Amino acid sequence: MNTAYERMAGRLMVALDYPDAGQASALVRQLTGIPCYMKVGMQLFYAAGPDFVRDLKERGYSVFLDLKMHDIPNTVKGGSHSVTRLGVDMFNVHAAGGLDMMQAAKAGAEAAVAETPGLAMPVIIAVTQLTSTSQAVMNEEIGIPGSVEDAVVRYASLAKEAGLHGVVASSLEVGAIAAACGPDFKTVTPGIRPSGSGAGDQARVLTPGQAMERGSHYLVVGRPITASTDPRQAAEQIIEEMMSV
Repeated sequence: MNTAYERMAGRLMVALDYPDAGQASALVRQLTGIPCYMKVGMQLFYAAGPDFVRDLKERGYSVFLDLKMHDIPNTVKGGSHSVTRLGVDMFNVHAAGGLDMMQAAKAGAEAAVAETPGLAMPVIIAVTQLTSTSQAVMNEEIGIPGSVEDAVVRYASLAKEAGLHGVVASSLEVGAIAAACGPDFKTVTPGIRPSGSGAGDQARVLTPGQAMERGSHYLVVGRPITASTDPRQAAEQIIEEMMSV
């Protein structure tokens, strides 16, 4: 397999947003041979549990466990310890939980790694503003003043101060995040829609090519792949578009 293709495929995160392991496994089988990341979110994890994550790891996939932890620091520390022991490659917390909570997440992961020979430290990222959040919703409903970009950069800077590795944000904010936190601070960007796809419930979207041009490190893609009549072809077309930039 082409090394450039493998490298780019590893930056595509396929969102396994399914209600059970059977449907998710069917999609995974259709993508066999494409060395992409697999993202397991709340719906699937709550239904299928840790065993599904272990199965993905046994198949050789990198796994992003997308549970968006947000609780008191001690609880998040324990949750971080548990998911690190599970062997995930990446997981996330909400930056809105604050500095102490994010530092606790890092401490929980470090403790798990120290206790478990051969266990690698996962990439820990913080959610800034969801890509479904518009300016009006953030200002009028959530109660955060200012622009979405300002809020995202403030949260990203806080995550970096906490020692985390990156953030979840729209590709629209990647440039501002890199300017504030440096080019090596990871950006995981949902809200990716290939040309011709509908935005769905996303408010801040870009195409795969646009996201790569802006400097996104990882692209999260769900329905354009999972709802496609040919998921494998859809994934390969996205990777090709990523490579074309």
